[in-house]
Amino acid sequence: MQPQREQDLSALTRMRRVRDRIDRYYAEPLDVGALARQVHMSAGHLSREFSRVYGEPPYSYLMTRRIERAMTLLRRGDLRVTEAAHLVGFSSVPTFSTRFNELVGMPPSEYRDSARAPGLRPCVAKIASRPVRNR
Repeated sequence: MQPQREQDLSALTRMRRVRDRIDRYYAEPLDVGALARQVHMSAGHLSREFSRVYGEPPYSYLMTRRIERAMTLLRRGDLRVTEAAHLVGFSSVPTFSTRFNELVGMPPSEYRDSARAPGLRPCVAKIASRPVRNR
């Protein structure tokens, strides 16, 4: 039974490494194939394992992190939607707007205009407005 436990811990360590890489380099071009090669797995196996461990595939996790960071930037109110999209790694503003709307439930420009609630501390706004992927 011990070898199975070591395999499970090794798999968890590799999934954590992938998640950490996504969290650290979310604004850079990342693809599942490159992430898989870095942990010596096939893209399909990485997607299955990542989904098993974190409840969503790596690409969805990346999109959620990017949108979460974009929400933070847009709450400040001093950036245009295009600027925020590029800063978090989207090369296409329409794709960014579509993904943002899917996760947040409103277009990014509307979010920017409504997110600056007076008197609400930024740390509270971040927690209260965290994107939740519909499953």
